[in-house]
Amino acid sequence: MKLKCAILDDYQQVALAMADWSVIADRVEVFSFSQHFSDEAELAVHLQDCDIVVAMRERTPMTATLLARLPKLKLLITSGMRNASIDLAAAAKHGIIVSGTASGSAAPMELSWALLLGLAKHLVPENHGLRHNGPWQQTLGVTLQGKTLGLLGLGKIGSQMAVVAQAFGMRVLAWSQNLTAERAGEVGVTRAESKQALFEQSDFVSVHLVLSERSRGLVGQPELQAMKKTAYLINTSRAAIVDRSALIDALQQGQIAGAGLDVFEIEPLPADDIFRHLPNVLATPHLGYVADSNYQVYFREAIENIEAFIAGEPLRRLG
Repeated sequence: MKLKCAILDDYQQVALAMADWSVIADRVEVFSFSQHFSDEAELAVHLQDCDIVVAMRERTPMTATLLARLPKLKLLITSGMRNASIDLAAAAKHGIIVSGTASGSAAPMELSWALLLGLAKHLVPENHGLRHNGPWQQTLGVTLQGKTLGLLGLGKIGSQMAVVAQAFGMRVLAWSQNLTAERAGEVGVTRAESKQALFEQSDFVSVHLVLSERSRGLVGQPELQAMKKTAYLINTSRAAIVDRSALIDALQQGQIAGAGLDVFEIEPLPADDIFRHLPNVLATPHLGYVADSNYQVYFREAIENIEAFIAGEPLRRLG
């Protein structure tokens, strides 16, 4: 009898086309769900006969209560090597192997720049005006050359952001709790004297940190109030790094010029969420990792993980 494998949250309905699933077709029946299941009980019904589940990032939480309702599940694969929505302790308790995949940093870096440029050049209102025969040239764009980009975090993505900023002729500052001047200097970046200094001096602040207890709420009212009224905040990392209420207040009161957001505390974003309506927000539905190159890696390595599991030698284990 074949194993059953479900791929979750295949919104674009491309999972089965992004890799060669035929190599396991004789041993595994693979199917995907394009719809998102927000109700855990409903999801459990759909997955109750599955031996393998492939989860797309953190779209669907794999909680202890859900895993307890899936007695046949033996292998849980997540795209990427980090997934805060999987209860690894519960998985271990139920004998479920959790494996990950590689994930590229180019796509989220590029989206960060898309949001930054979209805000700086007012692309959405200008495009809307053009499409609806509105005012011709209704805004004044911001030139990046000579401006300051502040990077909150100088890891892999932050470092790539710095290289692009330098190509635009921008000054680049960076700060994180562990960042040294030597490390900043390796990528031609100046380490800000403090977090406060980073927010005070930057024309654009882009967040590139891993969510942890130390980074949760790291950007709050004091940081947002320190920003220039002409400055923009970009967050493609994790929503909880920025205090939601403080950001909404800053946007509504004009403390900052605007924000580019790709991550939210609740996803998919509720229909009545204020971030869907604020005029100085350019928002995307968590597209940072959603790119052809990443999907090809995710599903190719998912297949490798399945083959290794069947062979009794699991790959890329988490936890």
